[in-house]
Amino acid sequence: MKHNVAVLMGGPSAEAEVSRSSAREVANALARAGHEPELIELDRDTVARLITLAPDVVFPALHGPPGEDGTVQGFLEILGLPYVGSDVHGSATAMDKFIAKAVFRKAGLPVAIDLVFTASTDPIEAEAIILENLGDRVVIKPLRQGSAIGVTPVANGGDLKDSLSAALALGDGILIEPYVLGREITVGVLDLFEAEVEALPVIEIRTASDEWYDYTNRYTEGRSEHIIPAPLGDDLNGQLQRMAISAHEVLCLRDLSRADFIVADNDEITLLEVNTMPGMTPTSLFPDGARAIGIEFHTLMDRLVMSAIRRAQDRACEL
Repeated sequence: MKHNVAVLMGGPSAEAEVSRSSAREVANALARAGHEPELIELDRDTVARLITLAPDVVFPALHGPPGEDGTVQGFLEILGLPYVGSDVHGSATAMDKFIAKAVFRKAGLPVAIDLVFTASTDPIEAEAIILENLGDRVVIKPLRQGSAIGVTPVANGGDLKDSLSAALALGDGILIEPYVLGREITVGVLDLFEAEVEALPVIEIRTASDEWYDYTNRYTEGRSEHIIPAPLGDDLNGQLQRMAISAHEVLCLRDLSRADFIVADNDEITLLEVNTMPGMTPTSLFPDGARAIGIEFHTLMDRLVMSAIRRAQDRACEL
């Protein structure tokens, strides 16, 4: 059945260009699946355009705040519009790395120890505390950003102040973890309405030997290799898939998510974070995982849209 789909993109996020790339891919795929998508920029005219369009469903192809942190989800709830992806609570919880890790710890999922600093922290004071408690081989992460924006792995130690200053400048505080050497791993989760939750195949991400999966390597053709399934063995891959589903469920997410891990040489697993709206660009991981089990991109987009519509219809019946 054909549906009118508003595909939200852009906005004030540092990931706005990635969002626009995802949105264009989503819109093209939905058109191929027989729907009528319309791209809508997230700005002061969004409300008027949504009211005029009166879409059957909204696909918020947004990355980072305010599109992925519950803000836009709350706005869509107020407008009474069905939308793809997690609700206000799940989006907000997953977006804040400190809160999400607290949820993971309570669930017994393997996460690294950490230190947290507010945005007003002096970088010199932060460095002293980090050196005393974690040493100088750490990873510096903004609390509420995605696409590796502001993330600095300090693999070989050294001065931290410049990297701390850059991350603190993003304004939401920072999370510091010990640097863990290992394979970069990701697992998508598909959780469609009234269907069994399904983990997509485990993917190993490989970059040049002296690089990591940063913003450039994520979104530049040929800068990373996605190995599907990850060559870790069936037992370890199964464990990673179960952890991805568990992380998805304890955060109370829906429709889709992607969990990122580091797997050390001794097979020790560290859960890094969960993304509630994974990228849908030509170089993105979630679509690759779906294709590996025979779900083409246009079919995936159709299933996500229909999941949101069926969920809204079920809620209407309950009322």
